[in-house]
Amino acid sequence: MIILTIANNKGGTGKTTTSVSLADALSRLHGKKVLLVDLDPQGQAATALGLPPAPGAYYLLTMGLDKHSTVFVSKHVCESRTNLYLLPGDKQTAMAQAMINHPDTPKSIAWVRDTLTYHFAEFDYIVLDTAPSLGGIQERALWAADLVILPTPAEALGADGLRQALETLKRLHMEKSWQGRLFGVIPTFYVDRQREHRLTADSFEEKFGNLLLPPIHRAAILAECPAYGQTIFERQPNSRSADEYARLTNLVIKGS
Repeated sequence: MIILTIANNKGGTGKTTTSVSLADALSRLHGKKVLLVDLDPQGQAATALGLPPAPGAYYLLTMGLDKHSTVFVSKHVCESRTNLYLLPGDKQTAMAQAMINHPDTPKSIAWVRDTLTYHFAEFDYIVLDTAPSLGGIQERALWAADLVILPTPAEALGADGLRQALETLKRLHMEKSWQGRLFGVIPTFYVDRQREHRLTADSFEEKFGNLLLPPIHRAAILAECPAYGQTIFERQPNSRSADEYARLTNLVIKGS
């Protein structure tokens, strides 16, 4: 089982679009059994798949490691597509943050990984969509990852969230013995003709080298998909956006 965490400490970077598209492509194009876990209290991963937000992630984070808990948490997993399952989140996920950080009963940095591997060992890939803020859940979701993907807009305003995420990964590696790795930084909302985007992409390439993933171009269809509860591979499978996320998925398959 490979755990992929999609993260950035800034909102509006394409995390949920990337999480949903990657999870769908892994199952649809490669036949993998995939669980998408929505750790964002906004619950947008469910909306993107045409499902209602629900407290599945809350139960995952707050229940124990025993057979009873596995049965209970599994009841909140939705099979949204063939081989693609969702553990939805909602506003209750924010309550779980306080519980796992409570000074009387704090959960270890390994808590998210421990719960996922205990309850969902039958999956080939688990994709974690995270909230745009640093906190107990986010840190544990990053530590849980075998691979981390950081979507970031190709503009100066997106650099701060990316920098914070990178600093967190470095700290987790040095202080918490994180054994995963950064799979790559992926520019999102990219526009070829926009000079700032080209300059930012050049600076990313200089800084990240082989860790810079091919960009996802700005496309109206990606913003429209959630309104229909469809992924890009359902809404416009022959689009450039579908090709770009298929390419990202191929890289993940090869790199994991």
